[in-house]
Amino acid sequence: LYVHQETAIRKFLSGRNLVVSTGTGSGKTESFLVPIINSLLEERSAGTLGPGVRALLLYPMNALANDQLKRLRSVLQSCPDITFGRYTGETLMKSSDAENDFLQNNPGDRLLPNELLSRDEMRATPPNLLLTNYAMLEYLLIRPADIDLFDGPHAGTYRFIVMDEAHVYDGAQGSEVALLLRRL
Repeated sequence: LYVHQETAIRKFLSGRNLVVSTGTGSGKTESFLVPIINSLLEERSAGTLGPGVRALLLYPMNALANDQLKRLRSVLQSCPDITFGRYTGETLMKSSDAENDFLQNNPGDRLLPNELLSRDEMRATPPNLLLTNYAMLEYLLIRPADIDLFDGPHAGTYRFIVMDEAHVYDGAQGSEVALLLRRL
């Protein structure tokens, strides 16, 4: 690990909130992903890992969420108990449609049993890692069909909120996102 990654992980593990600010491609993702996955593995070992959002990964744009999704696929292919999914405007409703879309747009990639591809799948069994954007998070909190991602039978499971590219949330948009997070 780089020094900034180790420092961030140590602070994270001690229960501190943190901001990681470093250049593009310098490993910010590992600063939060390593301790989050470690926490999920500890839950699995304790027998307490089940459906429910543990970490909300919030991105300002779908393109960033899509890039992170590819990274999660490679990291979590050996951890089938840790579920993950991307819930954005691009996420299809039905499981069969989402699987066909995945196979068409990811030639040569295999479906992972722990990746939830459709809205229906995520509504039925919320993923441990949920990737979304701030606009969709607003909908998730107000639509009755989606509220169970954070409330209902799986309420109180989330522990981590990651805001990627936090510097883009300024002015009115920054105020809106701050209020949204308070509601969450």
